[in-house]
Amino acid sequence: MLQTRDNITTLQAARELYGSTSAVSQTALRKLKSRVQLKLFSHLFFLDYTDARHPVYRRYEQECLDLLYQAGVLLREGEYVVSEKLYRRCQRLASEGEFTQHEVTSLLGLRQIYAEQRQVGHYRRVIKQLAQAENLLQIEQEASRIFWEAKMMLSDQVRIRQQLLTKLPEFVQQTEALYQRAATFRVYDHLYKLRLMQQELIGDYEGIIRTTSESETLWEAGKLNAKRFDRRYNMFYSVFAHLQARRLQEGLRLAAQYLSAFHRSSGNWFVFMEHYLLLAMHAGEYRKAAELLKMALDNPFFSKLRTAAQQRWELYRAYLNFVAPENLPVRNLHFAQLMHVLPEYSRDKQGLNVAILILQFMYYLKQRNLEELLSRLEGLRKYAGTHLREAAALRSRLFFRLLQLTVTENFDVVVCRRKGQPLLAKLAQTPMPGEAFAGTEIIPYENMWQLALQLMQPEQS
Repeated sequence: MLQTRDNITTLQAARELYGSTSAVSQTALRKLKSRVQLKLFSHLFFLDYTDARHPVYRRYEQECLDLLYQAGVLLREGEYVVSEKLYRRCQRLASEGEFTQHEVTSLLGLRQIYAEQRQVGHYRRVIKQLAQAENLLQIEQEASRIFWEAKMMLSDQVRIRQQLLTKLPEFVQQTEALYQRAATFRVYDHLYKLRLMQQELIGDYEGIIRTTSESETLWEAGKLNAKRFDRRYNMFYSVFAHLQARRLQEGLRLAAQYLSAFHRSSGNWFVFMEHYLLLAMHAGEYRKAAELLKMALDNPFFSKLRTAAQQRWELYRAYLNFVAPENLPVRNLHFAQLMHVLPEYSRDKQGLNVAILILQFMYYLKQRNLEELLSRLEGLRKYAGTHLREAAALRSRLFFRLLQLTVTENFDVVVCRRKGQPLLAKLAQTPMPGEAFAGTEIIPYENMWQLALQLMQPEQS
């Protein structure tokens, strides 16, 4: 009932289950929900962490956690012999997987066993190992503190992202210093992700390609712990960077190669597919884009996505319907209706707001609806003046100026092409903005301008 009816209330559930909404029925419902919850929690002990959709480290870490639980229970029951064996096994596995925190916990258990059994030699050896592991753990925890501080600041809000940009160089430098002290996987992983975060925010997509290539080289050389490094993270960022760096054909090749690594039930599969779809859209391969869109919409897990993610897919569908309706995998799409249900986004971020404004303008340009175009033109001016003042928003400002020509020059395609040439040349020389500025071009502005010129062509009699 709760699965199939998201909006059911407690009173409705009580009435359907017990035939009334009395206090007794509501109490019975609360107890039932508690029992069901406990039953579900008990199944957590039986999750299959060998499933390929999970990050690679989980199966190894879960083995350590299982051993620690078993050893701890036995130790509390006074079973020292078996408990010692389990703690030793966990310590060995934790050391191989560089799970320093679990290695420390194992050594703490062994310390207790040897101290209570007066095994002086074993105790002294464990104390030395424990001191070394705790020192490593302290360095790793400091690296984690820095990383999560940066992650916390990675807000959707443009203003906060730009604040993070000023702090990231210091965060990277501090983590590099920690890596010099302890070259463990955990510190490396935080350093690697901080570098990617910095490069992504400033729009250094060639830098991301280099960083992901370097880590791939380290992994292939056996210099990264195979039990910890999840190559899918690398694949994900590499494809994203190829999209933003406009290395489209290479990106499409990599996306096709990497797609099978992501399980179609995961949220990462859908985000990866967004990048794959945008690569196809930017390359003008609309038939391929339509195939990818259909794959996403037909995925039975699509309904599980957050509302914002589903709205992004609807926007992609709207763009594809506008530029290549013959390839649309979903028929009977009424574009006029779709224009009225496009999602609204926070005014603090310019990303998809810009994409929506552009699509609306293009739709009314196709209709030659001067009244709506004048209204949208004023909206574009106000939006640019309020939200696109940063230097990194130059591409959007330039394209808005191109769109304004269509109205000010009374849809004269010859004049628009001539007057738009300097703006178009400047647009081609302007790189894509970094993620700190939340810029999203579903179709490159250069391609959208060519489409606008086509829409203004006089109809052939």
